[in-house]
Amino acid sequence: MKKEFSRFEKLIGKDALENLTKKTICVVGIGGVGGYVVEALARSGIESFILVDFDKVDVTNLNRQIIALQSTIGRKKIDVFTERILDINPDCKVHAYDFKYDEANKETLFQEKIDFLVDACDDIKAKESLIATCLAKKIPFISSMGTGKRLDPSKLMITTLKKTSYDPLARILRKWAKDNKIKEEIPVLCSSEIPLKTEGREVASSSFVPASAGLLIASSVIKELQKK
Repeated sequence: MKKEFSRFEKLIGKDALENLTKKTICVVGIGGVGGYVVEALARSGIESFILVDFDKVDVTNLNRQIIALQSTIGRKKIDVFTERILDINPDCKVHAYDFKYDEANKETLFQEKIDFLVDACDDIKAKESLIATCLAKKIPFISSMGTGKRLDPSKLMITTLKKTSYDPLARILRKWAKDNKIKEEIPVLCSSEIPLKTEGREVASSSFVPASAGLLIASSVIKELQKK
């Protein structure tokens, strides 16, 4: 195994690390949360990524997104992240989709072989579609709930949608799941912290809560892949 990942190999073993190199992870939304998911997985030996994001790096991303630098402002996030992943591990394969995921392009994405999907987007309809499709196709996944308007990363947890509280986004998805008679467990990352009240429409955010959420999700992905 490569020397770059030798220290992680000491933790999980040679066979487990070799297994990770063969897995393909899809991350939809590579912003504050999704960006740290990709970063951690690339540094954990994953060598195949499918990235989905339509956005460009904006100056307002500087406070929380790992790829946001003065030098990357205005560039497509998928382009910046593809370069970053290959700079970490040149053997990685990155398939980048430059679109906003929705029902119209669902089949384009899900024609790919996906071993695990991380939903880190912030669009409700997209989340509903991703969850429903993963359940139908039996693709392991996790969906990130809200991390904005929060200051305490210790309140983050991996749980199921039914067990969430204090999260407006999760509340909407719980109703959707109930209305659609979805009985399966829906794995999520959520915070038990009550969102802070802030002025204006722009969602307030910190550097540490989205990052911690992304790292927690990445850890969960690795654990789930090791089970298989």
